[in-house]
Amino acid sequence: MKMIVHTNYGKYFLTFLFTLLYTAIFSQDKDSETNKISLTGSIDTYFRVNLNGDNSFNEASGLPNAAPGSSFANLPGFALGMANAIISYEREKVGFVGDLVFGPRGTDAIFASPIYSATGNIVNQLYAYWKVHESIKLTLGNFNTYMGYEGISPTANFNYSTSYLFSYGPFSHTGLKVDIALSEKFNLMLAVMNPTDQTELNPTGKYALGAQLAYDGQNLNILTEDGAYEIDFTGGFNLSDQVYLGLNAALYDNDGLGFAGVAIYPQYITSDTVSLGLRAEYFSEIGDYGAIGTGLEDTEVFALTLTGSTKIGDLTIKPELRLDSATEKSVNFQNKDLQPQKHLSSFVLAAIYVF
Repeated sequence: MKMIVHTNYGKYFLTFLFTLLYTAIFSQDKDSETNKISLTGSIDTYFRVNLNGDNSFNEASGLPNAAPGSSFANLPGFALGMANAIISYEREKVGFVGDLVFGPRGTDAIFASPIYSATGNIVNQLYAYWKVHESIKLTLGNFNTYMGYEGISPTANFNYSTSYLFSYGPFSHTGLKVDIALSEKFNLMLAVMNPTDQTELNPTGKYALGAQLAYDGQNLNILTEDGAYEIDFTGGFNLSDQVYLGLNAALYDNDGLGFAGVAIYPQYITSDTVSLGLRAEYFSEIGDYGAIGTGLEDTEVFALTLTGSTKIGDLTIKPELRLDSATEKSVNFQNKDLQPQKHLSSFVLAAIYVF
């Protein structure tokens, strides 16, 4: 895990962007409907405790001694997520998005930066787009992945912790993509991109190819680079006015190493402000992939995550109980004697504010 460096540069950069934002807002015609500039974002913070595992932090490794093998929301005790500021500007045919992140969750998401820029690890997304035709849009720059059911920002997910499938798929891409509306419900996306998560530049001279075929909220996603490939399905269905079922299945293979898994996301809306959701996930390593932390080949894990959600205006409170169970003892699931075990249960209480 990398630490944020050169924080003064980050402060100067953010101040500069906010100054541009302020100038642009008050210099444009307030009656214009074609020019829209906005500042949105979120902050999140949480408390986390293992119920049957160690709750200390290993300063030598920079990781907690016991936590799920998935990304984010794994720090012990009272902990920070991230502050997220998104500056966007939209006109009839062109626009841009500048998405900045600060804090542990942002650092983990932009783990492959900085390579060149001292502020590369605060840039979550940075892209411009051009609507060439009413059915064709070109996007150039750094954008979050189209693979997987979940997202980097906690506002994009019902559960606060993340799945194994999302954690070991890509987070972000930098490249050129074209979105084509084939019909009212069919959409096709094609992309050429840097190697996965290499967002600042291309260090190898090799490129990844991506595609997405979407129909009415159901998405078939493909990513291939340097002999490796991932196939991913995401989608969901409204079973009633109160019940929704989300689905995610994926297969990744890189010369015999990789993973496969499936997750379901049933959610129940009890009122306008209160809802309940479950994530049930099966995740299997292919070969000695190392994701689950057993050091053994072809290990499997089953994870159940039960999350409640209560909205108080723009603030959302999420209590969450998570149970991870692996087929072999994992160093990710250390008990209070710092010995590997097969099971880990944990509790999280998160607060997310959206602006």
